[in-house]
Amino acid sequence: MPTSPQRPRPPVGWRRLLFRSPIHLFRAGLGPLFGGRLLLLIRTGRQSGRSREVVLEVVARDRHQDTWTVASGFGPKAQWYRNLRHTPQATIQFGRGYHVVTAQFPIPEEGARIMTEYARRHPRAARTLCRYMGFPIDDGHTIGFRSAGKQIPFVRLKSDEPR
Repeated sequence: MPTSPQRPRPPVGWRRLLFRSPIHLFRAGLGPLFGGRLLLLIRTGRQSGRSREVVLEVVARDRHQDTWTVASGFGPKAQWYRNLRHTPQATIQFGRGYHVVTAQFPIPEEGARIMTEYARRHPRAARTLCRYMGFPIDDGHTIGFRSAGKQIPFVRLKSDEPR
C-alpha cells in the first residue's frame, strides 16, 4: 500500500480570500467564464446546518449520465467533503444553470481510472495538482497517476433532475 502523501493545509488569510474569490464570480452570474472547468457546490454544513459554498474543478463530466466528478485536493478532511459524506444532497451551479445533485463516492480503483483520464486530457494540470498534493509523479507516467488517483477522494455529483 502506498504511503499517504503530506497533503497541504487549507489556505488561510489572504490566500483563503484568493481561493474563495471565484465564489463571487459565480454569484454574479459569471460562471460561464470558467469554460466548464469549475462549478460552485452549495451544500449544508454538518454541524451548523447552514448553507456553505465552495468552487471546485470539474475533473470529469458525463453528459449522458448527468454527472460531474470533483476531487478533494485537501483530502478526506476537507470541510466540503466531510459535509457531503454527512449529507450527500446538494446543489451545484455549473455555467449559468443550477442542478440538484446527490454525491456518490467512487472506490479507489475507480479513482485511479478517473485520475488517469484527467491526466490524459490535462497533463500539465494533473502534474501540478499531484505535486501540490504531495504525490510523486514519475515524469507524468500513467502508473504515478493511477497511484495518486487511488488515494485522492473523488466525488461524483449525480443530477437528481429527471431527463
